[in-house]
Amino acid sequence: WSPSAHLIKRLRQHEPLQPQCGPGTEAYRAVAARFRSWRRNGTKDGVCRYLVLVPYRGLGNRILAAASAFLYAVLTDRVQLLDGNTSMGEIFSCEPFPGTSWLLPQHFPISKLHNLTGDVRESYRNLVQNDSAASLVSRLPYVFVDLDHSCTYHDKLFCCDDERQFLRRAPWLLMRTDGYFVPALFLNPAHQDELDRMFPRKDSVFYLLAHYLFHPTNKVWGLITRFHSSYLRDSDERLGIQVRVFDGDTPFQHILDQILACTSQEHLLPDVVTQEPLRRSMAGARSKAVLTTCLSSWSYENIRWKYWQSATATVEVVSVYQQSHEEHQLSGYTTHDMKAVAEMYLLGMTDKIVTSGWSTFGYVGHGLGGLTPWIMFRPENHTTPYPPCRRAKSMEPCMHGPPFYDCRAKHGADTGKLVPHVQHCEDMSLRLKLVHPE
Repeated sequence: WSPSAHLIKRLRQHEPLQPQCGPGTEAYRAVAARFRSWRRNGTKDGVCRYLVLVPYRGLGNRILAAASAFLYAVLTDRVQLLDGNTSMGEIFSCEPFPGTSWLLPQHFPISKLHNLTGDVRESYRNLVQNDSAASLVSRLPYVFVDLDHSCTYHDKLFCCDDERQFLRRAPWLLMRTDGYFVPALFLNPAHQDELDRMFPRKDSVFYLLAHYLFHPTNKVWGLITRFHSSYLRDSDERLGIQVRVFDGDTPFQHILDQILACTSQEHLLPDVVTQEPLRRSMAGARSKAVLTTCLSSWSYENIRWKYWQSATATVEVVSVYQQSHEEHQLSGYTTHDMKAVAEMYLLGMTDKIVTSGWSTFGYVGHGLGGLTPWIMFRPENHTTPYPPCRRAKSMEPCMHGPPFYDCRAKHGADTGKLVPHVQHCEDMSLRLKLVHPE
């Protein structure tokens, strides 16, 4: 997956904004000073404008949010700054912009960004309902956009905003989001032509943005490379299985049954024989390494036991590995998140991958590797669903909180049917993902 010439051009045009306007520059200090003691003072178009991202929830959510916000920042010529009160600065300290930082300085005028909600007077939700929003923005220090997956109808109108209204007048745009809102940008008429030129392959957006933005620290990269060299590299084939248990942290038999049914039905893992075969040489046998990721080790131990106690019908040698099992999700703790991002990258280094539906961790794992996954549907009532899994339409993540509004027609609509490259997700009905139309 190679970036288009136009995407490279836009990134090169955007890159100088960070050292010109980023933390520590005269431009940043000037705009931050106006923020602290807000007076309009005739602020002119053309000064540095910022998008401050407040990502939250799990590491997968935060990575997807950062990629989405960055694309919006490129489209609208804003400098993206990440709220530094997360572990992302310690995990991805090899930042994408040499000579500057994309982490928000600690002494930002608003100290508790996570406490902002769509109810504040500066929220896009309130402004979009006000006929005099354009003049009102001139008197506000910032505009706050709430793009939580459960945000309101008026919050989601942001996805249709073409910046020709009042947002361009706001030097500071503060955004709180927990997911991937890129599909909604492809529904905005103001951005469609530019996005088409940037991404001729509509199903490669996250892959290209992630490889541009996210560069693990040497310590994290060491975790990745040592595990890969020790357990995965020399196998003939590598299979990733990412398991997310939504019903608490306790493993259940139906989840193991679903994994085994999926991998058998899709011929991802060989069946085993019940009767031990005659003694035979394993020299030259094809090897398959299976990487499982889960908070619990229960499914890993059961899959490993299956292929240890019984021979495979195909004479393949199946080895099963798991890097860590933290038992409980501790998002925001650096050590925990370091292991998590290492597992995401390791999943991306497999040849084929099975992921849990609804899981942002899984979205990032297969997206980093440019892999189209087999998605296991979320079980209900502790019962293995049928079919247990399905091959995805593309490797793109799913947008969990999409708009239901046609930006052109200005009325409600099924947004999965407006353009051929934005369709409904396999694992969540009515949610949206990018696909490359046939």
